Amino acid sequence: MSRQSLAQRRAKDALACVEKHTGQFYGKYVSYVEALPATILMNGLGQACATLLSKAEGKLTEPHGLLYADLQGWLCGHDAAAPYPKAPNLMKAIVEKEQRDYLHAQAEALEYLVWLKKFANAYLESGND
Repeated sequence: MSRQSLAQRRAKDALACVEKHTGQFYGKYVSYVEALPATILMNGLGQACATLLSKAEGKLTEPHGLLYADLQGWLCGHDAAAPYPKAPNLMKAIVEKEQRDYLHAQAEALEYLVWLKKFANAYLESGND
């Protein structure tokens, strides 16, 4: 088990995601990261993620798709806190797993997005699509 706290592991993963995006243009990724927590609280994790995929038109290289992929990487990752460990597809995990897993994933997504938002604001330039 890691000696790092869960918050440190979240931060480390979020920073790695943002570092992958530095030096390139990612449209309004920063504003999408800022808006996603409110969207999750209003509509739920499943609908928020489905909206990201819809707006990305299935392309995980577009700003909405990048955000979905970053969130999927954490929620379906190898960390002990991942609600859907090693699941290959976040949307399938959301619709196929139990409600307690979904509630865990939603809470974990909100915690993770705190870090992703801070690092995106610190390291990425806001832009236009």
